[in-house]
Amino acid sequence: MQGDMTAVEITRPGGPEVLVPARRPIPQSGPGQVLIRVEAAGVNRPDVAQREGSYPPPPGASDLPGLEVAGEIVGGDVGDTGLQVGDMVCALTPGGGYAQYCLAPAAHCLPIPRGMTPLQAAGLPETLFTVWSNVFERGRLAEGETLLVHGGASGIGTTAIQLAAALGHRVYATAGSDERVQAILGLGAAQAFNYRTQDFVEEVLKATGSRGVDVILDMVAGDYIRRNLKALADDGRCVMIAMLGGAKAEINAWELMRRRLTLTGSTLRPRSDEYKAGLAVQLRRHVWPLLESGRIAPVVHAVFPLENAAQAHRLMDSGAHIGKIILTATA
Repeated sequence: MQGDMTAVEITRPGGPEVLVPARRPIPQSGPGQVLIRVEAAGVNRPDVAQREGSYPPPPGASDLPGLEVAGEIVGGDVGDTGLQVGDMVCALTPGGGYAQYCLAPAAHCLPIPRGMTPLQAAGLPETLFTVWSNVFERGRLAEGETLLVHGGASGIGTTAIQLAAALGHRVYATAGSDERVQAILGLGAAQAFNYRTQDFVEEVLKATGSRGVDVILDMVAGDYIRRNLKALADDGRCVMIAMLGGAKAEINAWELMRRRLTLTGSTLRPRSDEYKAGLAVQLRRHVWPLLESGRIAPVVHAVFPLENAAQAHRLMDSGAHIGKIILTATA
């Protein structure tokens, strides 16, 4: 497809004001790629980090922000995915989602779940790929085990709580206000703690009879790392996916050794296309039935036109949202 489109560029590293609408050529697909006419795109923390200059796109990826979209496949190479031109899909992208058209590997596309709108589906890929890979693969959350989710009111947090609870796990979560605590209790968390007024370590140990939890999904790092170790059960695993509280911490290595704890983490964007394609297969098998039955659903807090991406980022920066922030685009 030839022609131009509206996209949102990062004009320089900085605050939300550096996100500026511009005209760009419609990208041209290569082998294994499909071109999606974007109806909606999710806003995520990695987009903020890219805007600030601390999370550059990997080699070969678009310089535009945006890691998840939903819309119609209008061209490209669907390969052996079973998808066709004209299908409505949601997709994990390596970048470029803040635009009217976006390229994505065909193997990273999933059909929009039955009964769900593209606006809702745009909030699925980045969160579900991240939660599945970190909680269930890296964190190895197993039957009968418990999970603690930090940032429980975020897009990642609301997804992790719902998914783990739907799969039968007892879930605890933290949030920064009583309003947010009530919101995540409504998503299936067994207990939730206001980290501004409660010590989550004390509360977790009290709730678990001093045992601790088996897995922690952490977006804070910094001083939380040391505290997370105290909140883990013996043989527990803490998985870090962001560093909102800083990149460095001092820990007690003896506690790590004595209690056989695992401290790990990952970032999704630099992983191989093959790895992400494998995640898509797992999500289609294990999570899509839960979405189509209504047992889990994306929590959409606010919707902005694509051209108002700066306003969406101001909301993201404020931390006042519960769930996902979505951009809508029309070609």
